[in-house]
Amino acid sequence: MHDVIILGSGPAGLTAAIYACRENLKTLVIKGSQPGGQLILTMEVENYPGFPEPIVGSELMDRMRDQAERVGAEFINGEATCVDFSKKPFKVMVQDQTFEARSVIVATGAFARTLKLASEAKLRGRGVSYCATCDGFFFKDRSVAVVGGGDTAVEEALFLTKLAKKVFLVHRREALRASKILQEKAFKNEKIAFIWNAIVEEILGEERVRGLRLRNVKSGNVSEIDCEGVFIAVGYQPNTAIFKGQIELDERGYVVTRNETETSMKGVFAAGDVCDPKYRQAVTAAGSGCKAATDVGRFLQLG
Repeated sequence: MHDVIILGSGPAGLTAAIYACRENLKTLVIKGSQPGGQLILTMEVENYPGFPEPIVGSELMDRMRDQAERVGAEFINGEATCVDFSKKPFKVMVQDQTFEARSVIVATGAFARTLKLASEAKLRGRGVSYCATCDGFFFKDRSVAVVGGGDTAVEEALFLTKLAKKVFLVHRREALRASKILQEKAFKNEKIAFIWNAIVEEILGEERVRGLRLRNVKSGNVSEIDCEGVFIAVGYQPNTAIFKGQIELDERGYVVTRNETETSMKGVFAAGDVCDPKYRQAVTAAGSGCKAATDVGRFLQLG
């Protein structure tokens, strides 16, 4: 029997583990399908406090895990396949193993939807990004492209105009889906060039992104543009499939929280990108992990 089971080992889950152990709680971390979360796919992290020099994302997560292990967290490889929050103790299944705990922190994160291109996978972290606020600084005074047409895509494009010399916004339709106020801002921004009715056939480059090959969905014509970075903004999907019917999720699948970290089930808490579609930053995820562990400590203390 554990005091708390933490599902996920990204910044939220590992920070929660560190704080839970410091409260002398018997803590089990189930690493998940991608130990370390999305940050392990980031080549350089420049905006995490305490690291004046850039650090590789995977190294940052290794340090967090080492710190959690040093203070006493136990780790299990694998992904939770089923949960039962209907009664206490709560049960978490990892394939044929069942673990029990007095409380649970859901920190399973979210993943960026991709274009499902081989060239995209090859150049991820080498000019292909899914977060402008994370990686935009690396493209100062360069040409970049944003793929998508919703609020996220337009917000990314507008943010990048502060850094890049030119921003191409590639959308498969001939009208944006973003809110009108965002559209107005984008259309007024001289740095943004719109490419309508186009899909990305290939991201060009060997070691780094050097451009995009596009196909017009109406005419079938193929063209290329030069750019040194491409930001994929076609949506995020929270990792919450196993929680349906167990805790409240919103229409997009994100965990609904109250009082910062509490879910609809008393004793089950949430932290990080699994309940945060807005910020999606390592530092905000870590902060919410701290809050969740603190709330778990108070919950267990009060019985």
